[in-house]
Amino acid sequence: MTKPAFKSRFALLVTLLLAPLVSSHAAESARPNVLFIICDDLNDYIGALDGHPQVKTPNIDRLFASGVSFTQAHCNVPICAPSRASLFTGLYPHTSRNFGMDNWDENAVLKNNRTLMDHFRAQGYQTLGTGKIMHNRDRKEWQQYGNASDYGPFAKLDEKEVAHPDTPAPFRDDFGFIDGSFGPLRNLEGSGFSWMSSSWQGQRPMRYTSDTDRDLTPDEMNAQWAVAKLGELAAKPKAKPFFMGVGFIRPHTPLIVPQKYFDLFPLETIQLPEIKAGDAEDTFKHTLIKDGDDRGRKIHDSLVASFGNDRERALKKFIQAYLACIASVDDHIGQILDALDASPLKENTIVVFTSDHGFQMGQKAYLYKNSLWQESTRIPLAIRAPGVAKAGGRCPRPVSLIDLYPTLADLCGLPADTKKNEQGRPLDGHSLKPLLTDPENGTWTGPDAALTTLSKWGKATDAMQQSYALRTQDWRYIRYENGKEELYRVADDPREWTNLAATAEHASQLESFRTQLRAMMPKPDPAAKPAAEMSAAEWKDTFFKSHPAADANGDGTLSWPEYQAYKKKLDAGEITKPKGSPKTNPKASAAGRLQTSGTFTKTADGGLIFTEQAGGQVYYAIKELAAAVEPHLGKPVKIVANVKDSTKSQAKVMVYLVSIQSAR
Repeated sequence: MTKPAFKSRFALLVTLLLAPLVSSHAAESARPNVLFIICDDLNDYIGALDGHPQVKTPNIDRLFASGVSFTQAHCNVPICAPSRASLFTGLYPHTSRNFGMDNWDENAVLKNNRTLMDHFRAQGYQTLGTGKIMHNRDRKEWQQYGNASDYGPFAKLDEKEVAHPDTPAPFRDDFGFIDGSFGPLRNLEGSGFSWMSSSWQGQRPMRYTSDTDRDLTPDEMNAQWAVAKLGELAAKPKAKPFFMGVGFIRPHTPLIVPQKYFDLFPLETIQLPEIKAGDAEDTFKHTLIKDGDDRGRKIHDSLVASFGNDRERALKKFIQAYLACIASVDDHIGQILDALDASPLKENTIVVFTSDHGFQMGQKAYLYKNSLWQESTRIPLAIRAPGVAKAGGRCPRPVSLIDLYPTLADLCGLPADTKKNEQGRPLDGHSLKPLLTDPENGTWTGPDAALTTLSKWGKATDAMQQSYALRTQDWRYIRYENGKEELYRVADDPREWTNLAATAEHASQLESFRTQLRAMMPKPDPAAKPAAEMSAAEWKDTFFKSHPAADANGDGTLSWPEYQAYKKKLDAGEITKPKGSPKTNPKASAAGRLQTSGTFTKTADGGLIFTEQAGGQVYYAIKELAAAVEPHLGKPVKIVANVKDSTKSQAKVMVYLVSIQSAR
């Protein structure tokens, strides 16, 4: 064989061997990137949705104009933790029984399904996240993670988190440094107050002299992180495709941002939403609460009382702060979009923008989330998918956050099976891709109604023992767990002012929705038995499963005398180990004594949690511990406490504090 012929055949052989590798790399690099941006507590107050006439969101609006917006997109749970758990696992709350604030990764169903970001990682994507994506415990789901979720800035006085110094009483005292706090960042020198930020990892002081001489807010830090990472990714065009999540806290309370954003909305010019007098009189959410006065009503009434019962001024103050926070986060989103659009990544990057749920602004005398009405369930949703989504398209079909997981898997050519094992569940949602190409007439395989579940704070009972809303194009139907109903013809009554459920002429429509809701629910679990229907022996056996230490003689059964003796000590906070039992770790798993180090913090809704320094285990502290814990909030401490498993959920509960001291 001549040398030229040998070289020719060798070159051909190398080409054939390398062809699959080149093809594989080309296919991988052709897969689209994903930039997923999520805000917290953002309702429809953005310009593109005409939610408030004075809102200033030029950057969010241009994102909506560059893709398809869903004008009737709704959350599946109108409160943070379960909404995000549902969104990022692709499972309805009634599928997982994750209705409240439990740890999503300990849920019997959710822990056996891949999160959206982990599914992308398993399919060869590099995954990067920063800020509040899931409610917590998702850092391990990302290959790279920037800044922890941080609700700051907060005000601080005498080493204690407090509401903004300008927030009046009783609102500031009733709802504290998160939900009871709003106002602009300002110089606090000489006032005794100071600024700080706080995440699950602890507190940090925040220096503030002026708007031009200060530390960055947590949201600003997340925007800068995202811009820097996009720059790095753009510089490596042959790298793996990426999935990037960016979570902004605002406009979640505390509504504290720089003064310049408040200046955009002079108080005297603030326009209030149109609110009908007595609009709550034909509604029934309050009937779910024993005292008939739930958090949304309490926040509303406390705020109004704080301004001398001047309801108009009270709502103007709150809405001014809310609009200021939206304008602030719009700036941060603009920085990220500028960085993306100025890079070669623009043509191959899908951008998703949304929120975890909405927020009511005084309608129905309610100022909060976690209701089943339009202002609380409706969320902004826009998807820009180069080459797929019609720029400026608007889709009026009701859809929900449950549809985002299958949509992104479809757009990126990922498998639809996201289960880790047979204990997992298939995705509940449907791909929105056909509606991206044809927003008004695209083929839709999903339900005609968007389904929303009211959070019960972790009470995992039968699916039909929850409260639900169905939102179709023309109707909203609400069925509360106590059987009371609301029905609104939103085609004629978009503000949901007139409940038609009691009118005879709408009986057939009501029955149709009842049937539709039942069809969407799973069959009741025959193993689940309400406590009220249990015999005394069954109840004792259930108690034993949660309190194995009650078996004093260690014979594997719980006698009535053992139960009574243990219960007496449990109620007194004096729990002892069972006699003859093997030595156990001092960190009790089911019930007993906990001796460890960690940090107490408050949740966004005013509850107390303790997070262990090693391992990150979370314990929910009962409210009776608040006085002892308050001086130590946010500081590393060593504790000895009695804990138990919740009988209502998979949460762990701290019921008695034996001792607490600084860990420093």
